[in-house]
Amino acid sequence: MEERQATTVLVEGVLPQWDATQTRILDAADDLIVRRGVHGVTIAELARRAGHSRPTIYRSWSDADDVVRSALLRRVAAIVAEFPEPSHSRGELVDDVLGFSTRFRNDAVYGRLLDEEPEAFTRYTLQRVGSSQRLILSWLSRAISAAQEHGDVRRDTPEEMAVMLLLVAQSAVLSHGTVSDLVSERAWERELRAVLDGLLRA
Repeated sequence: MEERQATTVLVEGVLPQWDATQTRILDAADDLIVRRGVHGVTIAELARRAGHSRPTIYRSWSDADDVVRSALLRRVAAIVAEFPEPSHSRGELVDDVLGFSTRFRNDAVYGRLLDEEPEAFTRYTLQRVGSSQRLILSWLSRAISAAQEHGDVRRDTPEEMAVMLLLVAQSAVLSHGTVSDLVSERAWERELRAVLDGLLRA
């Protein structure tokens, strides 16, 4: 189901939607991830916390892992929705990417994975390009295209530039905790800003 929703995002340019029943189940998944980690997400526990039967969950998802991926997609979609207007310059685009990175790190679910389960974060976000990454790439591509019209973003293929932006930001976010004793928060943001600006500069 998640992949079908992701296709809708990429083809129609809209964020995925979940009905009330699916939302309750995904809310339960969020709570379980924050409290117990991804290994604590089981179909039985989801059914108990959401107040729905197991067959109801299986009508939308194939297994607990599938629910986790949809939960993560929903969290990303909520963050992307905070940037409804495309950037009109390189500076605005860099600001948006940094703003997204900050919101991502501060998100209750993703923050828990980054702090407590980096291996799970890697499995769900880095080992393959899934629905969440495709949603981010779609947003970045549109933002790059809009900023290119301003004239201070180089006019290479937006989709390819988006991939590199995602890789740089994703790596910086994943490594943030590792280097926190070596570089201050202000310096981390300053240096990431410089890297992003250099990647986009015309």
